[in-house]
Amino acid sequence: MPPISTRTRTRLATVSALTALGAFASLGTATAADPALNGEWAPFTRCPVDAPAMLAADGFDKTPQCVVSTSASGSIKLGDTTVTTGRTNLQIGVVQNADGTSSVVAPASGALVAEPAAVPGGLLGLMCPSDIFVITGICESLENSSLNKITATMESAGAPYAFDQTAGVLTDMPIVALPVRIHLENPLLGDNCYIGTLADPIVLRPENRTYPAFGMTFFQGDGTTDPAGEMSRINLSGATQNDSTFAVPGATGCGLNVGLINAAVNAKTGLPSAAGNNSVTLDNTQTHLTGLNAPGTVVPDAGKVLAENWHSAVK
Repeated sequence: MPPISTRTRTRLATVSALTALGAFASLGTATAADPALNGEWAPFTRCPVDAPAMLAADGFDKTPQCVVSTSASGSIKLGDTTVTTGRTNLQIGVVQNADGTSSVVAPASGALVAEPAAVPGGLLGLMCPSDIFVITGICESLENSSLNKITATMESAGAPYAFDQTAGVLTDMPIVALPVRIHLENPLLGDNCYIGTLADPIVLRPENRTYPAFGMTFFQGDGTTDPAGEMSRINLSGATQNDSTFAVPGATGCGLNVGLINAAVNAKTGLPSAAGNNSVTLDNTQTHLTGLNAPGTVVPDAGKVLAENWHSAVK
């Protein structure tokens, strides 16, 4: 029997590692479902109404509100790689201050929830070809392999800030600053492969590129529509949002041999990437803002009343 070459050994070892990791990764984890809410409360499934800052809002100096913005599709360009995104759901609490400023309160689980998006070409497209010998062996092992698939999921990397309610109805003004990181997932990449980190996140500042349609509804505390209800909801629909001002750091934490895999991913995708070379677009956004019509009538308990109303709408 002829001796096995170094390249073949590398390939066989890689296939074995991929198979084992693939079996481990397939176990997955379960997550709790968001509650279903009645009527006009329906979109606000993750509003942090029980957060201390929201409960402490008195209705005079500080007024509590819930904000949700969703998009069914879009795209994100990071360096040389463009990925079509799925549904995104951003939810925050906002405390409006009497001086015109505001502070953002994020849900404990994070402000942003996004569907995983398939990276074009999978790992072959993300890091191959490569002039690094070990990476070349991995690339050969991935040809025609089901383990080539890679997904990218945008996650919160800190609480949003700089929320501007007025910008939500206008164009070309940043609406909110949103720190995020991109989780790249594939058995070979391990569990901690990210573009952006908690310490060095990508900061998105989406702006309306088209004017949204404006609407307003009124409802009772439990979500039932009522023109004389104590709650109101602003509805802004149909706008395309975009940001092309953010910088993107390099990938970190990727793979069994972290240094080599990071280098291969960064070289192929053009990371790190300076501001102006990246962009994100969210199509047909649906944004809703809700709060008490007359918070001054329930001072100092506006935050508590808002929370009671939200809980009364849970089905």
